[in-house]
Amino acid sequence: MTLDRMLDDIYALPHASKEGLLESIVEVNYKKGHLLIRAEQVERNIYFMKQGIARVYTNTAEHEITILFYKEGDTIISLKSYILNQRGYEDIELLEDSTLFKLNASKLQELLQEDIHIANWARRFAELELIKTEERLIARQFKTAKERYQDLLESYPELLRRVQLGHIASYLGITQVSLSRIRADRN
Repeated sequence: MTLDRMLDDIYALPHASKEGLLESIVEVNYKKGHLLIRAEQVERNIYFMKQGIARVYTNTAEHEITILFYKEGDTIISLKSYILNQRGYEDIELLEDSTLFKLNASKLQELLQEDIHIANWARRFAELELIKTEERLIARQFKTAKERYQDLLESYPELLRRVQLGHIASYLGITQVSLSRIRADRN
């Protein structure tokens, strides 16, 4: 996916504003297993996933809990670091060799002060992230594991072949055995 399209999917920017933003973004490559963002650290960058897949997770005393997956076209950010300049709670691990576009958060802050169109783009991004968070919360509270699995298949059909089943089960809030049962019931 092109960076132009990723930016436009959030909010269409006028040409000059988009050029200003693009000048501040660099392409980076990381290997499978790389921790892109580490818990308990302030993250200074925002990433746009060109190619690859990542998972957001946190650790409890007993195990890791997968919170979210990112795929091509998604924007990867530690909102707590970006908004509050505080250490984040999440680790973000690349599950495949990945190509990303990297934007320094301080540079974005400068652009937000200089260009109302970029500020509107960032506002729209925050709104979209809030909706995604709300949808995940509602699904966790009101849908069964089977319904959450079905939603996952509809939203991310390629996920099953790209992500370990243990990560998917964790994301759904169930055991891997329960996930196997749900998958068997579908066949």
